[in-house]
Formats: sequence, structure tokens, C-alpha cells
Amino acid sequence: MSSLDLQDLRRVAGAVARLRGETVREVTVRSDLRQLRVELESGVILVVSAERDEQGRPRLEVDVVDLPQDAVARQQLEVRFD
Repeated sequence: MSSLDLQDLRRVAGAVARLRGETVREVTVRSDLRQLRVELESGVILVVSAERDEQGRPRLEVDVVDLPQDAVARQQLEVRFD
């Protein structure tokens, strides 16, 4: 295992550990199986994606998205016309 692989796994472990104790509301997998989206009861979303870097090597991406603190911001949709 290369050090890059180990860094990826550490990032995943850190993101998932942050969600300890959360209750899962819904899990969605893309049809091409490249992305897993986990929505939690608290509104936090975990997204795990398998992508390729510039050299074509597989890379694991993990994002944790928190709800905005302002309740009004959650219900607004911003549309820009250029």
C-alpha cells in the first residue's frame, strides 16, 4: 500500500468517526456505483466517491456536509441570470 492510499484511508476514517452516534435516514448509491451518499437524521450528509486522478489512478474522496446554521438559508434557492 502506498502512502497516498494510507492518507486516503485516514481521511475516510476521520470523516466517518466524526459521525459516530448518528442515525442513518437514507442511503443512495449512484447507478454507476462511483458514489455513495448517506443522509443522517441530523441533516448531515456523508458522500464517498471513487474517482481517478490525473494519472488515471483510483482515488477515494470523502466529504461531510453540515446543515447551515441559519434555518432560513436552508429554505432559500439562489438563482443567478447572467
